[in-house]
Amino acid sequence: MSSKARSHCSLAQTSDLVSDNRSTTVYLDDLTVGQTFVSAEHQLDVEQVVAFARQFDPQPFHLDDAAAKQTFFKGLVASGWHTAAITMKLLVSGGAPIAGGVIGAGVEIEWPRPTQPNDRLHAESEIIDIRPSRSKPDRGLVMLRTTTINQNGDAVQVLTSRLVVPRDPLRRNDGAPDPNPA
Repeated sequence: MSSKARSHCSLAQTSDLVSDNRSTTVYLDDLTVGQTFVSAEHQLDVEQVVAFARQFDPQPFHLDDAAAKQTFFKGLVASGWHTAAITMKLLVSGGAPIAGGVIGAGVEIEWPRPTQPNDRLHAESEIIDIRPSRSKPDRGLVMLRTTTINQNGDAVQVLTSRLVVPRDPLRRNDGAPDPNPA
């Protein structure tokens, strides 16, 4: 974690808003720095890896195990973009229950280790910064660090996203702070 990110983080606290198929959504006003969310799981298999690669990233180490053994990876691996797509599915399926959807304003992405066929992935996200908009009082920007983790506890992707998150319309009707917060 960078010193800049550290300065904006408090100790992570587990949110009671985890993916359990509830329809709970959160607004900017509900979020706190350090709040965490955990997604459901996605089971990857060889067929998914190859199908994604055929359509979007047709490189030998994503398409053919024998050819992949001769590469840097020494075996078949999922495309990093496939891992990113799975992460997005996990987030929008409840791993980041943001009202109005997960709307990105920019990302930084890292793949510290390859995603393997047959990995079971889940996403753990932490709010690392919240900035209400001064010019658009109905929304703000949230920095969300999402680590996609396999069944062995290994991080296969770290995604730091700037998200556009709406304010709660029931708490704000004219863009001004509610003088009588609940």
